[in-house]
Formats: sequence, structure tokens, C-alpha cells
Amino acid sequence: MPQNNLIPAPKHEKTKLPGGLRVLTSTMPTTNAVSLVVHFGAGSRYESDELAGSSHLFEHLLFKGTTKRPEPRLISEVVEGVGGVLNAYTDRELTGYWARVPRPHYVEGLDVLVDMIRNPLFRPSDIDREKNVVFEEIRASNDAPSSRVDTILDQLMWPNQPMGRDIAGSEESVGAVSRDALMEYMRTQYVPVNTVVAVAGGVTHKEVMDQVSRLMGDWDGSSPVKFAPVIENFEGPAVKIEYRKTEQAHVAMAMHGISLHDPDRYALRLLSAALGESMSSRLFEEVREKRGLAYDIHSGASMYSDCGALNVSSGVDPKRALDAVKVVVAELVKLLDGIPDDELNKAKELSKGRLILRMEESRSVASSIGVQELVKGEVETVDDMIAGFNGVTVDDVRRVARRVVKPNRIALAVVGPFRSEARFLQALKF
Repeated sequence: MPQNNLIPAPKHEKTKLPGGLRVLTSTMPTTNAVSLVVHFGAGSRYESDELAGSSHLFEHLLFKGTTKRPEPRLISEVVEGVGGVLNAYTDRELTGYWARVPRPHYVEGLDVLVDMIRNPLFRPSDIDREKNVVFEEIRASNDAPSSRVDTILDQLMWPNQPMGRDIAGSEESVGAVSRDALMEYMRTQYVPVNTVVAVAGGVTHKEVMDQVSRLMGDWDGSSPVKFAPVIENFEGPAVKIEYRKTEQAHVAMAMHGISLHDPDRYALRLLSAALGESMSSRLFEEVREKRGLAYDIHSGASMYSDCGALNVSSGVDPKRALDAVKVVVAELVKLLDGIPDDELNKAKELSKGRLILRMEESRSVASSIGVQELVKGEVETVDDMIAGFNGVTVDDVRRVARRVVKPNRIALAVVGPFRSEARFLQALKF
């Protein structure tokens, strides 16, 4: 799709309040939806082993009541009562609270988000109750092999450090978190200089700033705590198996990748797209279409401030799991020779097209500009990203493949009816 045939992507505006709060907006005049996202530099990488899972527990608790709205229902009905959606998520390097509401009700949506953030009650009874809810969330994740295998893979890739821990923590660590620790977490991380408000939809920057200034203009706080940098302590190839008597073996493989600041980030994304992000990708063709080894197989490139990974995941018949691993490894090795021009061009059009379609939705726009501002300190526009993809050459893809695809960087996690790691470890060697 030639770039000059596109309707211009929505631009964004930015204002920084005296206390350090950053507000970014993107006006989308063709939609009557407004998405509001408040991002904090607070996530699992900021936690000690003793406080593992506290960021996630904290996120849950903001929905339990405020001084203005002391019951959860009084919070949710503000947004749901007008047909909107209210939710939140915790990641390794940030936590986000978001609402998507009709244009006439964006002020109420912003008001309830700010109220949750600035005035939570943290009643001891709510904390005890919500810990039980989180326990069930952890148990549900552990009971799902497709989720459990990803947790095991992270532990392999980043051993004995926050990057390798489950974002939700463990039942033991969450159970031990005190109210005082949660209040201290709020005091250090939930401060304006560590916060980005991002709004996208049928509103102007001035309209948003009028409301943000009214609700948050007097907010102050100290400098936040930084997360611990990643420790490069992985030695591969490495395999970890968790025995379960399942009908399907869940297989997840990864290699250490690159950070979101790396100049090769676009080349790696295109490499992943060609490898396994569509029905015409190499892995889909080899694993599913030619050999019938799996219903679904996919790759992905995850990137963080100082590290990243190239991942491949699938579910296969246990009797053929080893064959599937060998096929994936063979496809990874082929990448060392790069990919031809026509395949690179297909990966570019796939990646650009998905980006363009994603940016049609107000929540995607708000999340994109908010996360970039918080984590990177700057925002790449849609045009910037399209240019980034267009600028990748076959030599760039070959170079990044040789940076990433190495025998001593590969890890494999398997959940299924296996007890020995030896055959799987042998299959990883190349």
C-alpha cells in the first residue's frame, strides 16, 4: 500500500504540567468514541522478590473504592452505565488504567480514572478479599498449560531476576504484601512525574487539558524509584519441562532479542513477521500446511527498555513434539541466510497494514502514544513507523538474524507428558 494513498494519520499534541505530569492527545474527528489511558512507570520489574506481584495487586485495589465512590459498583457504573468499558493491566515496566466511552461522557470517564488513582481507600478488608481474587487468577494461569509454558520460558530466559518472574507474583509473595508496603508503593511510583495521561478520539487537546488541569493540576510528588536493569545471566541452549498428562504438548521457544531502543528493532519485527506472524509465514507453511504438526504456531518479537526476545509458541501432539521443535530450529537456522526481497516486501506490507488498521481504533492510538512517551520519552508517529519498516533492507534482516539466532541464546519450555529433557536439548543444537 503506497504511503501517499493513505488518509493522514491523526497527529498528537503534548503538554507537561508544572508537577511533571505529561498529557498527550490525538484528535480523531471521525469517531464518537473517546479512549482515556493513564500509564504509570510501575510494574513487576520494580519489585523485590518479597514484593513480587504487588504492582498487580495494587492495580486491582484501585477498583475497590475511593473517598468519593466507596464501593466498586459506584466506580464501574460511571463508565458501564453509558455503554463504556473500564479496565486496567499490569506489565513488567508499566501499569495502565483505561476507559473507552462515548464522546458526550468523556469527562465522567476521566473523572473516575483520576478519582481511582488519587483517592483509593485501601481498606484492610478489601486488601484481604482482593488477595484471594489474585490467588484465583494465579491458579487459573498455572492450570492453563498454554499460559504456564510462557511463565516457565521467562524463568529460563531471565533466571533469578524480576524479568523472569510471573507478573502476578506467587500466592506466597502476594499473601505477604502489607498495606504499608502498598501505601509506600503509591507514594513512590504513583506520582505525576512518573505518569502519562493519553487521550484519543473525538475531543481536542484544549478540551482534555481543561479537564486534566482541573482534576490533576494540584498533584505533586517526589521522584519515583527506577526498575532494576536486566542481568545477562542466561546460558543456553536450555530446556525446562513440566510434566503434565495433557492431550497436547505446549511448546514455547525463545532467543534473547533486542531492546525497543535498538536501531535494528524494525528489522527484527519484519524477521518475526516472515517467520511466523501470518498464515503465509514460514512456520505456518512448514509446521501446519506441509506436516500437519499443529493447529496454530506463531512467532513474536517482544521488546523492553534494555532487553527483548524472539518467541515461537505452539501446541502439538506429544508424540510429534520433538519433530515440531526440530522443524522450528531448522527454520530459525535458515534465517541466518536472510530472506529474499519479495518475502521482505510481503512482511513490510503485512506489518504496515496491521499498524494502519490498529490505529483506526481510539484505544490503540491512546495506548500507543502513552506507552511510547512513558517508556521511551518520545513518540514515533504512524508515518515514522511506516518509514522505519520501509527503510529495512535484506542486509538489515540478515544482520539482525545473526545477532539473535545463536545456539547459546536459545531456550525451550515444554508442558506435557514428558520427563526427560535430553532429547529436546539435543534438538536445540545447531
